[in-house]
Amino acid sequence: MAHVYECIDATMAAWIEAQPLFFVSTAPLSADGLVNVSPKGTGGTFRVLDGHTFAYLDLTGSGVETIAHLRENGRICVMFCAFDGGPKIVRLHGTGRVTFAADPGFDEAVAPFGEAAVSRRPQSRAVITVDVTRVSDACGYSVPRMELVEERGILDAWAETRGPEKIATYHATRNATSLDGLPGLPVGAPAGS
Repeated sequence: MAHVYECIDATMAAWIEAQPLFFVSTAPLSADGLVNVSPKGTGGTFRVLDGHTFAYLDLTGSGVETIAHLRENGRICVMFCAFDGGPKIVRLHGTGRVTFAADPGFDEAVAPFGEAAVSRRPQSRAVITVDVTRVSDACGYSVPRMELVEERGILDAWAETRGPEKIATYHATRNATSLDGLPGLPVGAPAGS
């Protein structure tokens, strides 16, 4: 049975931040636009800032749907599933905003991530900050139990071999627009500055 909560309390925040994987869902306003669901992992890249706000590091990827959709309309839902321990699903609905790596407020936006932000600075495209409007959980009885073997280091290694110029070129050629043609990353912005 699902429950709706007033806010993200300390117990839920600790559980959320301990999860190794979360899913981000966004959609454009266009009725024929593509809905997007993205898996996100990499420990330390998600932070509950207070009972009604969370943020995560948006790392370089092959697409830019989340950023494009947030720039257009701000709607977002993030979901966590328990893959070990008791069954549980938590959904956080809200309105998101993007702070790009080249924005003046980026250093302040990444500060809550500590070492995770420092080590992933080269591949950090932005920080996504969400004002939470609905916090709910569900049973998660159908979610399988699984064991985390390890984080994949592929993205970190990829970024280390490229340097800022090649990452900026990648962003300009692969992350400038969404699949629906919405603006993604600002073209010409330095990568992970």
